[in-house]
Amino acid sequence: MKKADVFEFYRRLAEANPHPETELESGNPFQLLVAVVLSAQATDAGVNRATRRLFESVKTPEQMVALGEDRLKQHIKTIGLFNTKAKNVIALSEALVATHGSEVPADRDALEALPGVGRKTANVVMNVAFGAETFAVDTHIFRVGNRTGLAKGKTPLAVETRLDKATPQPFRLHAHHWLILHGRYVCKARTPECWRCIVADLCAFKPKTPPPGTNARKAAAEPE
Repeated sequence: MKKADVFEFYRRLAEANPHPETELESGNPFQLLVAVVLSAQATDAGVNRATRRLFESVKTPEQMVALGEDRLKQHIKTIGLFNTKAKNVIALSEALVATHGSEVPADRDALEALPGVGRKTANVVMNVAFGAETFAVDTHIFRVGNRTGLAKGKTPLAVETRLDKATPQPFRLHAHHWLILHGRYVCKARTPECWRCIVADLCAFKPKTPPPGTNARKAAAEPE
């Protein structure tokens, strides 16, 4: 994708949603970290349902450690891989207390050293909690980057690197939110909704998905 097209791509997404936010609910950086760890292979909506009551009483690493692994499991048992996630959340809470004065570090290496925290999770926390210009490549961003031609890569890290290089100001801070939301609600995995996509003319994906009820073969044959 050409530089001018990349700028226009982001400009349209920004115009449609000037203040994008994560859909994970949290009240502070610690709760955000926990929510992102829990969101692996789970939906944000599912995580939010599980954490609302949990976060009413657990706001700090000390409170999470005091809650304990067994009681934490009862809160998050509706989330996939909850046994492993509960173990990691307790362990990372203990590490925050022991090593970071109970504060979530604003450093990628320090975050990735915590149990259950990978690069994507670290990037989300750095961006949302601390305003860092990071690109957290989940399945949605990986798909959108490759499908549209915005940032092609065979691995999440390759897509992240391309996004970091290609994304201009003033879009860098919110770029990953726009791309996640676009992938979640428009550029869907099975059937991208090209007919209502505001960046369809800039996208490399062919043929464009026609509106429901349209003769797909006829639509694909028509010149753009």
